Amino acid sequence: MLNRIMSYTRRCVEDYDMIQAGDRIAVGVSGGKDSLTLLAALAGLAAFYPKPFTVEAFTLDMGHVDGGAGMDFTPVAAYCEKLGVPYTILPSEIHHIIFDLRKEKNPCSMCAKMRRGALHNAIREQGITKIALGHHFDDAVETFFLSLFYEGRLSCFQPVTYLDRMGITQIRPLLYCSEWMLRRAAEAEGLPVVFNPCPADGYTKRQEVKELIRTLSKDYPDLREKVFSAMQRLPLPAWGPQEHRRRPLAEDDAL
Repeated sequence: MLNRIMSYTRRCVEDYDMIQAGDRIAVGVSGGKDSLTLLAALAGLAAFYPKPFTVEAFTLDMGHVDGGAGMDFTPVAAYCEKLGVPYTILPSEIHHIIFDLRKEKNPCSMCAKMRRGALHNAIREQGITKIALGHHFDDAVETFFLSLFYEGRLSCFQPVTYLDRMGITQIRPLLYCSEWMLRRAAEAEGLPVVFNPCPADGYTKRQEVKELIRTLSKDYPDLREKVFSAMQRLPLPAWGPQEHRRRPLAEDDAL
């Protein structure tokens, strides 16, 4: 399954010209299945890709406390050593700020902004100007619906985003991979997934939209594929692939 994901990843990278020769690419590793699979795929791709690049992993420790103990990233560090990928843990108090001090009722947006800011500052200090994020096929479709339902606009994050104020380019190489594929790969490879004790996990607007899409897909099984294809064919800003249209996922991949 990991080889299949690497194939999809390479096609996405080439469709959107995500990687250039000599790139140092930071991977934001949360400890979840998505970011760990992204790390594995890019580390594997770097071994033979015609444009040579290197990969480095960064984990932002949110400061979550679960029963008096924080998240243990030791297995992630060991996995990075196995891959030969440099690994850095960045301590933070984001959990304390959002949940204890500000007591945010809808914490996800602020949390995402604070995480991005901390990661971007850290990689800039290391002289890295490109970061790979673990957003996948299902994330893109869900984000489209979130923008439609809650903002009244047709929008989604972009496959490649240049942040001119920071001088950083964000890339999302997993956009052709479904969540189902990533879950299967993480299980098959025995990736060291770290439990996330965030209090908001499973109680977000994104989770509501995920469940709505799952319900609608029972009557419209190709709903995700059609929405994703529409984003490319409109296209939404920066969503038009340079040369190719993505191949449809196999039916089981879209589950």
